[in-house]
Amino acid sequence: MKEHIAAEITKTKGRKSLYHFTRVQNLQAMAHFDALFSSNAINPGHAGERRLQATVVDYQQYAMTINSHLRIADSMIDAGTTQEQFRACLDGHVFFWPTLRECLKMLDTYTRREPEGKFAVLEFEAYPLIAGHYSAVKLSKYDSGSSPRFPVHCSYRKSPAMFLPLSQFKSVTNHLVPVKTSEIKEILFEDRVMDVSEFLKAVYADYRENMPERWRALVKPLMMLHEDKR
Repeated sequence: MKEHIAAEITKTKGRKSLYHFTRVQNLQAMAHFDALFSSNAINPGHAGERRLQATVVDYQQYAMTINSHLRIADSMIDAGTTQEQFRACLDGHVFFWPTLRECLKMLDTYTRREPEGKFAVLEFEAYPLIAGHYSAVKLSKYDSGSSPRFPVHCSYRKSPAMFLPLSQFKSVTNHLVPVKTSEIKEILFEDRVMDVSEFLKAVYADYRENMPERWRALVKPLMMLHEDKR
């Protein structure tokens, strides 16, 4: 069953890869541990607290930067969930974009917001990564970490219920979760993703001198992501 669902959501040409946005500073730790970590995994004890700016934390002698929380309007949060509960839920997951288009939106947003920032995008083989972490994977129909420009016009509200366990894909059908592959906006993994080098296809970044030795052969310029979109 897990192979069937993983194959179904990755069979179209534009969904063969998963993209993870990060900062160049984090790559050394990711390569050393061969893992991607959720914010809670590397910075426990702060669940639910809002980060107003990017925060540098020490994780086993590696400096890692955690992004700030974007402001989400109170009106976008479900009545049964608090802002703190929803932030804690977000921070307990590792996020991937299932399409290059959505990844580039995030890259462009951060590039405008932090023109001096050093960013990287990791591209993974989607099917084996998802199948290999099947029980930890969830799907989202919406961009969970940001607030829509016009909340009053939105027909959904944010809560942990918007994250559908992969095993329930097409078994649960309501407006809050994706019911077909084209509706999947985000793919989340609980807590951490291990053995990532096994699935890694490319590392897009412009600072080759900061690249981990084990991934250096996979490094490509960030601009190639925009070229691939064409």
